[in-house]
Amino acid sequence: MKIASSKRLMLFSGSANLPLASDVAEILGEPLGDVELSSFANGEIYVRYNDSVRGADCFVLQSHSSPVNFHIMEQLIMIDALQRASAKRITAVVPFFGYARQDKKVRAREPISARLLADMFLAAGADRIVSVDLHTGQIQGFTSTPFDHLTALHGFADYLTGTMVQGETVIVSPDSGRVKLAEKYAKHLGAEMALIYKRRRTDLRNEVEALWVVGEVEDKHAVIVDDMVDTAGTLISAAKLLKARGALTVRAVATHGVLSNPAVDRIKNSSLEELIITNSLPLPPAAEGLPNLSVLSIAPQLAQAIEAIFNDASVSSLFRGENF
Repeated sequence: MKIASSKRLMLFSGSANLPLASDVAEILGEPLGDVELSSFANGEIYVRYNDSVRGADCFVLQSHSSPVNFHIMEQLIMIDALQRASAKRITAVVPFFGYARQDKKVRAREPISARLLADMFLAAGADRIVSVDLHTGQIQGFTSTPFDHLTALHGFADYLTGTMVQGETVIVSPDSGRVKLAEKYAKHLGAEMALIYKRRRTDLRNEVEALWVVGEVEDKHAVIVDDMVDTAGTLISAAKLLKARGALTVRAVATHGVLSNPAVDRIKNSSLEELIITNSLPLPPAAEGLPNLSVLSIAPQLAQAIEAIFNDASVSSLFRGENF
């Protein structure tokens, strides 16, 4: 008996960022898969796929937005359901990877929560993980399965090239951990680099103090580059310091706009000309209409990566080898 082999792509979305998933599906020319997502009275999550997934190449897209733990658990249960329904391959597409800041021990008796989350994906049945601009690249090594690390770098670089005012530009790393990222932006934009030295408090979360600028920023247009903006404390401190050192304008790019309180108020009342983020996370209602906030779509990059994975093609070539 001869059986003709065929491949079938199915894209499903959790409840965290349905507009982004819909945009990805539209670019791929594939409808979003039909999945029932609901909760029991006590808050437990229920998942059921309304179509057969047997033998399909399934992609589950979910950003770990607030409430973070709920959306993580929802994605894990969706993956488990696919595995039990005999999906051929399951890829967890996680534009924003939760707990990524907890990737190592800084003090005694701390967890490495990013590793725990990676283990949970494998235990649920994920064969592959896809994420965008991880807080640290070492998270890719937390799994024994393929982990594709995408980047929004080129979209940001193209946007800045088309919108920046005339004059000298300096790319600013907000801390030592973003120097390599700043170097990539500087190369794309033909700009100089600067670094902000900061000290983070160990007794409080999300509390930093920008201390000094290393590099020339006077009479230049400064662009701060980072992977995320959470409470915006680091960003606003950096922008204030750059202005005090003579920067003509200060802009910032960050892939993930977490924008936890009081980020929106801080950004609104800051000296930032513009904060540019992607739609990897849904905007909080308070950020809608924020005059100095611009949002770029990450959907094309996600769609290209999903198509490449489905066709067993190179993912890194899509990002010119700069997705590490």
